[in-house]
Amino acid sequence: MKKTIFKLVFATILGLGGVASAQTSDSITGLWKTFDDETNQPAALVQIIEKNGVFSGSITKLLDTSGPSTCEKCTDSRKGKPILGMEILSGLKKIGESYSGGQILDPDDGEIYKAEMKLKDQGAKLDLRAYIGIPLLGRTQTWIREK
Repeated sequence: MKKTIFKLVFATILGLGGVASAQTSDSITGLWKTFDDETNQPAALVQIIEKNGVFSGSITKLLDTSGPSTCEKCTDSRKGKPILGMEILSGLKKIGESYSGGQILDPDDGEIYKAEMKLKDQGAKLDLRAYIGIPLLGRTQTWIREK
């Protein structure tokens, strides 16, 4: 009898663990690997967090060390600041299956773009659409979730 109860409790704990991990893949929160548009090589790791329903992201590691270490082309308060640790993504809110209403900074050119995101492949990938004006006039990057 005790073994049966133990097995039932253990199975329940395992089942809850599966639910918890499934929930994290339903959100854009977490650590994401970004890629350079020109070389398609890994560029940085971005940590996305959520606070009061608003999502933001900061660079936690530079994977491509050949680029600049400070944002000299930025035109806002980030000008001349280190790219490592910089918040580049802000203001996103979940609307249906997408995240929109935010913006993203490209530290390479200092431009700030409107941003939309959508999870793909059961949360393993994130499509980021960055644009000026309307989404049709933009580009899409795919980020890969780090485990």
